[in-house]
Amino acid sequence: MEGAVRTRFVTAADVRAAGDRIAPYVRRTPLLRLPGERLWVKPENRQPTRSFKVRGAVNAVVRLAGQGVRHVIVQSSGNHAQAIAYAAAEQGIRATVVLPDTAPELKVSAARRLGAEVVIVPPALREEVCLALADRFGATVIGSDAFDVIAGHGSAGAEIRADLPDVGSVLVPVCNGGLLAGIAVAVKAADPAIRVIGVEPELAADGAASFRSGVRTAWPVELTYRTRADGLRAPVLGALAWEHIHRYVDDMLTVTEDAIDAAAGLLRRELGERAEPSGAVATAAYLAHRAHLPPGPVVAVLSGGNVVEGTETGKEPLARPGRIQEVR
Repeated sequence: MEGAVRTRFVTAADVRAAGDRIAPYVRRTPLLRLPGERLWVKPENRQPTRSFKVRGAVNAVVRLAGQGVRHVIVQSSGNHAQAIAYAAAEQGIRATVVLPDTAPELKVSAARRLGAEVVIVPPALREEVCLALADRFGATVIGSDAFDVIAGHGSAGAEIRADLPDVGSVLVPVCNGGLLAGIAVAVKAADPAIRVIGVEPELAADGAASFRSGVRTAWPVELTYRTRADGLRAPVLGALAWEHIHRYVDDMLTVTEDAIDAAAGLLRRELGERAEPSGAVATAAYLAHRAHLPPGPVVAVLSGGNVVEGTETGKEPLARPGRIQEVR
């Protein structure tokens, strides 16, 4: 159609290049087997900023710094902000982050500690203020579903397939969809038969609604901010992430708040891994839907662990290292 814009999709080659680019700055996380289950957990809470976000942030910032950009700006619920602050500090450039006034103090203080200038606003004004400040400062906005961000996140998917070649399904938390998009690209390029499934809280299921209808659908922040999973409260999927999800993702599942709490406790108790509520949703989906998942090993991405000591659901003693089966 005349005037239509053709989407440039992230490719497996983009993911490979991103993986090489970010290798000096991120950790190659292993897969941990949940005892007695066919579930393997990928603990991205072990990253330098305790979330997967560092993968995409570093890839984007390194590329921009190489192009001469000296100031980047983002709006975030917290983890993307920390990741950008970390990446900018590593590259010696300026970072400004716009956070909602509901962001956990842990995430706000971490962004400041990493050297970012922090601006706090009401949730509904995050994007508007970010764009206004970018214009005022001449800063470059890095969306959490920007092309290079998606490519960087895809490195997690490439690692999953390399470490567990017979994986049958991959469960991925969904906020704006950048992680799901990147993992889907990498996994489907390796084996189109692997099922890639997004997971959201029932209380912030705009992505699931979009997937079911085939149309990107926004929810009011008054609805998405009901969930305890503060990292998954985005009211709508990112436009570029949505295009990838629509093309590559097989299904979307939702989980209750109680299921999220139970999964966080299980991860703490059985694997010794601290998961913030957002990070526990993929494991929650396995526990709630395992009877209906396809045969074969399942991987759940533990996307983040930015939670204050003692505030997570699982307060039982940590697992003994000898109980955990690990592959990498």
